[in-house]
Amino acid sequence: MLDHVGFAVSDAEASRHFYAAALAPLGITLLMTVPAHENGSGGTAHGFGRGDDPFFWIGDNERVGEGTHIAFRAATRAEVDGFHAAALAAGGRDHGAPGLRPHYHANYYAAFVRDPDGLNIEAVCHAPA
Repeated sequence: MLDHVGFAVSDAEASRHFYAAALAPLGITLLMTVPAHENGSGGTAHGFGRGDDPFFWIGDNERVGEGTHIAFRAATRAEVDGFHAAALAAGGRDHGAPGLRPHYHANYYAAFVRDPDGLNIEAVCHAPA
C-alpha cells in the first residue's frame, strides 16, 4: 500500500499556494510544513492531506525531476528494516538508514534508499515499537 508521494518543486511557497487552492475542492488541505532547518534536506517541505494523514508532499530541497519520492507503508518496524536490507542487496543506495524520524511524528519509523535511477524510495511504519 502506498503511504505518501512527493516531488520537487522550484519554489515551495508558490507551489504551496497553488496546491492549497487547487486541492481545496477535493477536501485536501495543508497539514504540515517542515522547515529546512528541521528536516536536514536543505529545503522546505509541505504535506497536504486529510485528517491527520499528509499523503502528498512538495518540497524545494532538490531539483525538479530529482525529487520524485514514493513511500510504501509497512506494518512493522521489522518490515522497514527488511526493506532497507533487501533494497541495498539488490543494488540500491542508502539514503537514510532505518530509524525514527520524530520531526514527522513520534512513531515515524522509516528507511530510505535510492533506486537504480536515483529515485527516493521509502518504507515507513507508523505503529509504536
